[in-house]
Amino acid sequence: MPIHHPPQSSNLLDVLEKILDKGVVIAGDIKISLADVDLLTIKIRLLVASVDKAREIGMDWWEKDPYYSSRAKIAEQEHTHLIDRITRLEQVIEKNALPLPLESDTFAKQSEESSSSIQMEESS
Repeated sequence: MPIHHPPQSSNLLDVLEKILDKGVVIAGDIKISLADVDLLTIKIRLLVASVDKAREIGMDWWEKDPYYSSRAKIAEQEHTHLIDRITRLEQVIEKNALPLPLESDTFAKQSEESSSSIQMEESS
């Protein structure tokens, strides 16, 4: 014996399918003021859409939020590991780096080299 659905349920399903396919945005603002001074403002934005439609319009926060996604947790751990590794490498580089010569030392060395080369040319 086939199951008969009332016509309203099919209309409701059609409406729900269109809402999920196209998406619906509900927006509202609530302001609480006293003597023309805003004390509190609440902005409400609600998007009802299918997951595919949300991805299509660029809303995929649940994929990047570590609370909702195991891949995001792994990415966050890798990011933390890389930051730690960079910090350790920078410390090693700073520890082993040779001090840079001062400009006055560089100028003095260049003067000595040029005067010694002049002396060598004169002697030959």
